[in-house]
Amino acid sequence: MKIVSAAEMREIDRVTSERFGVPSLTLMENAGSAVADFVLGKYSSAQPIGVICGKGNNGGDGFVAARKLLSAGKDVRVLLLADHSELRGDAAKMFGRLSVSPVTVRSNEDLKTEQARAIFESDVLLDAILGTGFRPPVSGLYVEAIGAINASAARVVAVDIPSGADADVMGRQMGAVARADAVVTFTAPRPAHIFGNLTAGPIVISSIGSPDEAIVSSLNLNVITAREVAPLIGPRPADSNKGNFGHVLVIGGSLGKSGAAAMAGFSALRMGTGLSTVATPRSVLATVAGFHPELMTEPLLETDAGTISQKALEQIEELAKSKTVLAIGPGVSRNSETAECVRTVVKTTKVPIVLDADGLNAFEGRTSELNGNGRSLVITPHPGEMARLAGCSMADVQRDRMKMARAFARDHNLIVVLKGHRTLIAKPSGEVWVNTTGNPGMATGGTGDILTGMVSGMIAQNPGRVFEAVIAAVHLHGLAGDVARESMGEQCMVATDLIKALPTALRQVPAAAQGGAVRIAG
Repeated sequence: MKIVSAAEMREIDRVTSERFGVPSLTLMENAGSAVADFVLGKYSSAQPIGVICGKGNNGGDGFVAARKLLSAGKDVRVLLLADHSELRGDAAKMFGRLSVSPVTVRSNEDLKTEQARAIFESDVLLDAILGTGFRPPVSGLYVEAIGAINASAARVVAVDIPSGADADVMGRQMGAVARADAVVTFTAPRPAHIFGNLTAGPIVISSIGSPDEAIVSSLNLNVITAREVAPLIGPRPADSNKGNFGHVLVIGGSLGKSGAAAMAGFSALRMGTGLSTVATPRSVLATVAGFHPELMTEPLLETDAGTISQKALEQIEELAKSKTVLAIGPGVSRNSETAECVRTVVKTTKVPIVLDADGLNAFEGRTSELNGNGRSLVITPHPGEMARLAGCSMADVQRDRMKMARAFARDHNLIVVLKGHRTLIAKPSGEVWVNTTGNPGMATGGTGDILTGMVSGMIAQNPGRVFEAVIAAVHLHGLAGDVARESMGEQCMVATDLIKALPTALRQVPAAAQGGAVRIAG
C-alpha cells in the first residue's frame, strides 16, 4: 500500500471527484461512516460518546460519525469549536444533517462550562478537530481543546490523524498534539501514520471511494499489508509434491552456535519450503540434526576452531547446484578463514542468496565485494551489522534508516532488510516497503535466524517473485511475534516461539486481506 504526503492526499481527493466522478460529499460520508463503524466494533458498550469537531472537513467527518452513531442508538454529544456560521462547504452540509444540537465553544472560557466539560467525560471521544491537511503549530482554542482531550480518561479515536500532528513528519511530533488510542484514516497512510508513533493502538486505513488509479505518490514508499502477503500463501494444488516448493540450503553453524543454523533451516520448512538442508561443520552436525528430524544435514570440512573451512568450498559449490536458495550466515562465527569462505561463496554462487549475521560481518571493510549483480541477493542486517557494512556508527544508521537502506541497496544492487522497529525493505531502484508488525518481545537472540529461514523459505516457493517473497516473510515474521505475545507476553518470548506461532499468523492473513479497511499496528 502506497504512503502519500498530505499534499498528495489532497490531490487524490480532488482527482477522485473531478476525474472519477465521486462527489466530495460522498467521500466525507464514507469517511465518517468508517469512523462510526470502527467505534461500534471496538467500543460496542461505550456510552456516552463525545465528538469534538473543528470547523474544517475533519469536523465534517466528525458530524457524519456522530449522525451514524446516533442512528445506531448511541448517546452522542457533539462539541463544535467554532460558531456554526463559520462552517463552509461539505462540513456545513453535514452539520445541517445532524439531529442533535452541538455544544458550541467559541473561546477558552466556553470550554470550561459544565456542558463542555461533560462531553470530555464521555467513555469515548472522537477527535475530529484537525486532519492531515493541517500544518502545525496549533494555537488558541484548539490548544485548549487538545489539552482537554489529553486530560480526559476517555478512550480517544482520532479521525484521520491526532489533532495537531504534522502528517508528513516521520519522527517525533512537536507542539500540542492530541493523544489517541486508535486512528482511523482514509485511502492511504501518510508518513506520520507509519513513523510518527501517533498511537499504541490500531491504525485503520479505510477505503472511501478513491480508485487505485487516483492514488499516486512520489515518495517511493509503501507499507506492507495483508493484501500484499495473501497472494503468496494461497491454497496449494491438489497434486503438489515437495519438489514444487523449492529446496533451501542453509550454510551455517559452528562450535557453540549450532542452534542458529538449525533454527534457520527449520523456519524455512515451517514457512512452506519443500526441503531444507543445513550444511554445517562436521563436529556440530549431530547437534544440528538432533533439533528437528525434518532437517537434512551435510557435513562440511572445518577449521581447528570448529567453523566452516575454506577447504569446504568445493562441497558447498556441489551442494548449491541443486538448491533453490542459499541462506548464509546463521552461526558461522567471525573466524577469518570462515569469513573468506563466505565471501567466495557469495561471489561465485548464482542462485538467490539470503545473507545474515556473521555472513554479513564477513564483508566488514570489504563491502566492494558485496553485490547482487547476476542474481538475487538479500541482506538482513540489524543496525549494528548495517553500521559495520557502511563503515559508520550505529547512531548514524538510526539517524536516517531510510536513507541508509536506500543508498546501500542502490550502490550494491541488492535487497536490504534493515531490521528494527519499522523494518525497512529497500530495492536497488530506491523503492522502500515498511513493515509494521512485530513487538519488543522479539528483541531476543535467534529471531534474526528465524527471519533468515522464513525469507529463504518464501523465496524458495516463489523464485520468480523474490522481492514480494521478502516483504511477505518480513510481515509474517513480525505477525508471528504478535501472535506469540498474545499468549505469553513480551518478556518471556524466545525465538522458537515464533516458529510455533507462524501457523496462526498464516491463517490470519487471508481474512485480514479482505474488506475495505486495512489495519496496521500503531
